Amino acid sequence: MRTIIRNATIVNEGRKFVGSVVIEDEMIQQVLEGDDSTQTYDLEIDATGLYLFPGVIDDHVHFREPGLTHKADIASESRTAAAGGVTSYMEMPNTNPPTTTIQLLEEKFQLAAQNSRVNYSFYFGATNDNVDTLQLLDATRVPGVKVFMGSSTGNMLVDREESLRRIFATSPLLLMAHCEDTSIIEANIRLFKKKYKGQNDFPVRYHSRIRSVEACYESSRLAVQMAKETGARLHIAHISTAKELELFENKPLAEKKITAEAVIAHLMFTTEDYDTMGTRIKCNPAIKTPEDRAALRAALTNGLIDVVATDHAPHMEEEKKGGALKAASGMPMIQFSLVSMLEMSDEGVLPIERIPYLMSHNPAQLFHIEKRGFIRPGYYADLALVDPHANWQVKEGRYYTKCGWTPMDERVFKWRVRRTIVNGITAYSDGIVVDGIRGKELRFKNPS
Repeated sequence: MRTIIRNATIVNEGRKFVGSVVIEDEMIQQVLEGDDSTQTYDLEIDATGLYLFPGVIDDHVHFREPGLTHKADIASESRTAAAGGVTSYMEMPNTNPPTTTIQLLEEKFQLAAQNSRVNYSFYFGATNDNVDTLQLLDATRVPGVKVFMGSSTGNMLVDREESLRRIFATSPLLLMAHCEDTSIIEANIRLFKKKYKGQNDFPVRYHSRIRSVEACYESSRLAVQMAKETGARLHIAHISTAKELELFENKPLAEKKITAEAVIAHLMFTTEDYDTMGTRIKCNPAIKTPEDRAALRAALTNGLIDVVATDHAPHMEEEKKGGALKAASGMPMIQFSLVSMLEMSDEGVLPIERIPYLMSHNPAQLFHIEKRGFIRPGYYADLALVDPHANWQVKEGRYYTKCGWTPMDERVFKWRVRRTIVNGITAYSDGIVVDGIRGKELRFKNPS
């Protein structure tokens, strides 16, 4: 099947220009400046007035399957991804049971092959006891090893220094680290309980003081130190503080072995939002101060942040009741990641040409994903068409996440995803997720 997308404003590899993209079956065949009116096509898409981006690659999501499917599953959240222009995702291992054996990892791949509307892969979870298993992982199928250097689900907290050092020294894959120092967090909780005479919960505005800047920095500092000592490839997830940015270098991605991810929640919200949004914006690491957010936003263009993801983490609204200790941490964000970044561009936070680097090009390069992340001939046709003049309020639209809510309810966006194309086929169009579309398993070039 031959398809042409005509007259789009294409944003790709540092350029913005009006052009057309020719798709042959699954792959991009041509990228044209201007139009090509001499050929015939099976499908012609008029994209006049719309912007065309490479499909978003979200390197950090929690789709909750297996074991937590009352709030999300691979089918529901991949639909949500498609509605947001996300064409590929890499999902975390802290499900129930956690993905800490080869068999459990393979079972996730089988579930996604049956149910995922977009392209997929899954991290393997490190524990104190499965270090030797890391050598058995297929580097062409698995993007990395997730290391929880802080509070986590189940037995996934790696809290033995010997195990941690072995993981850093021997992992054949990139290490994706959640960095929060548990001892500092626990000490902060004790101080709050002493101050508040044994209370078992506190207002959510104290969450950022319990899961503090110090807790984030000390754990990230240790991870960076270990990576430098062992030569490990380290990617630190959801950087949330200005102080952590001191640990990273501004140089080309290809020259880095230690990289940083920011997520939409920390780029959109600050501690000032707790009073109006409450636990709906509670996440780990915690939302930080306006000054921290400003530093993270600056890092999107100064080279310290390499990737923007979502940490999409659905919970039922009932589970979000409580305060800084009892309310569940996490929020569903994947449907609004691309449009949120485009709104930031309109605000002057970053040039629009920078967005594909942070959300598509850099994830593809960092994880060595084969033939994705760029609008190039010979690459898979994973694309997002976005309307810059939609002016829509989120709560008047449609949610696809199974948990049925988002902290974006009251927000009005100028930008709106109109069509998402996955492997050359329309997976989402103007409010409709197309039935029967299935993504492909991502493949990775072994960097060794």
